[in-house]
Amino acid sequence: MTGEPPAAPPPDDKDWTWVLDQVCPECGFDTSTVDLPDVGDMIRSNATEWQRVLARPDVRDRPEPDIWSALEYGCHVRDVLRLYLVRLELMLDQDGPHYPNWDQDETAVTDRYDLMSPAAVAAELTVAAAALADRFDSVTDDEAGRTGFRSDGASFTVASFARYLVHDPIHHLWDVRPR
Repeated sequence: MTGEPPAAPPPDDKDWTWVLDQVCPECGFDTSTVDLPDVGDMIRSNATEWQRVLARPDVRDRPEPDIWSALEYGCHVRDVLRLYLVRLELMLDQDGPHYPNWDQDETAVTDRYDLMSPAAVAAELTVAAAALADRFDSVTDDEAGRTGFRSDGASFTVASFARYLVHDPIHHLWDVRPR
């Protein structure tokens, strides 16, 4: 099981910022319904769902050779939560920060998501979700309009950043739903 990593899925080069303006046609989530004060609880609730997913007996099975397993998606969600905490802190501590680029596909291969312990990932995801949720809970109304910029130039306020973030783990629960 420690041989070559599985085939990487095709790179996801979509600019997902469109989810801020329309309902996701795949998972059905509407980010316009998200209010900043609710984001912490949404993150915590989502993390609870991931605990169930990561305990499934088929957690390592890929539905197709080029589609991540539930474990790989769980690792990705854990890392997104960690990354967004760093980015949120940058937005709150600096004026108009530019986030360093993150290659999610390279991380999955380099960190060998396919070999991770599902129980460890579940625990780490819970910790990452709690830290990010707590930080969002502490955002004040005055901070909601602070800005930050992704490496491709996409701009966010703390409020739009929160809505954009929440879609990711929700969408990935849709990705790993039983088919």
